[in-house]
Amino acid sequence: MWYRGLLYTSHWSCVQMGHLTGMLTLNLLNQKAGNSGTAGMARTMEPLAKKIFKGVLVVELVGVFGAYFLFNKMNTSQDFRQTMSKKFPFILEVYYKSVEQSGMYGVREQDQEKWLNSKN
Repeated sequence: MWYRGLLYTSHWSCVQMGHLTGMLTLNLLNQKAGNSGTAGMARTMEPLAKKIFKGVLVVELVGVFGAYFLFNKMNTSQDFRQTMSKKFPFILEVYYKSVEQSGMYGVREQDQEKWLNSKN
């Protein structure tokens, strides 16, 4: 088994560096090798790793749906874009660039023209 040497080298670097991911990798290698030397220690970390993974996954999903909602709201409401231009102009700039990248030109100019006419 070619990875047994890697297994022990990996274990020593994990102990020295104290990385959770290294221990999880070590656990997977141990299971493949049929070795249970440090599998007990790594198994106690599995619930923590699963919680961290689930937390990261939830944050990613919330971010994706939040970005979609924000883009959809800006794409359908010129008044909302005006609100965004006052409160978060950098986000509106990202919206304009993404819309221009997709081939829709003139949205920025239409907004500026309407907002200028509404001031007068």
